[in-house]
Amino acid sequence: MNDKHLSSQFDSELSAVSSRVMEMGGLVESQTRTAVYALAQFSVESADQVLELETRVNAMEVDIDRELSSIIARRQPTARDLRLLIAISKTIANLERAGDEAEKIARMVKSIISSGAARALPASELRVASDLASGLLRKALDAFARLDVNMAVSILKEDDAIDREFDGFVRKLITYMMEDPRTISPSLDLLFLAKAIERIGDHAKNIAEFIIYVVKGADVRHTSMDAIESVVR
Repeated sequence: MNDKHLSSQFDSELSAVSSRVMEMGGLVESQTRTAVYALAQFSVESADQVLELETRVNAMEVDIDRELSSIIARRQPTARDLRLLIAISKTIANLERAGDEAEKIARMVKSIISSGAARALPASELRVASDLASGLLRKALDAFARLDVNMAVSILKEDDAIDREFDGFVRKLITYMMEDPRTISPSLDLLFLAKAIERIGDHAKNIAEFIIYVVKGADVRHTSMDAIESVVR
């Protein structure tokens, strides 16, 4: 078997595993959107849909990881190919964790509904942050499919907007609790939900950092935005 044939087979395997990542990402994106809807509408049915998807997402992570191990063992890739496989492994881990956050939101929504506290919670306050996080995850998947470093940089910047929304929301909750101690319990529920939403944005940000790692060969985690932009230029 000649080298060209081997290379063609390897490219086919990379393409196949990348497609599985996008499929898994689509499931997690659906989980996130449905969790946000469940929160906005206090829908038990939507929350249950999120929980049903969790099993499929977990199974896909295990399957893709197994395939990655097989490819690395058989092909012994180097340079960019190896970086891509490492990035895929880290990406599916972040997708699974984003799915976990969506699951947390769904379980909390069900708990709030069963307790009868749904109407007392100003959940609409979370809508901006949840829409940002859901959109950021979608954008991260698109950037990963294209290995688009410029889009990856814009994702890193947008994650700062989610962080600002979260910080502002926490300040509002503190004010509510100080003014009326009766709001402490529902406010803590909202804080739990807000943190889960913020973490989904963080996982999208991590995926964006892996894209830069694949294309540029630079690890930009815990790096300033100026330094990241310098790497990408």
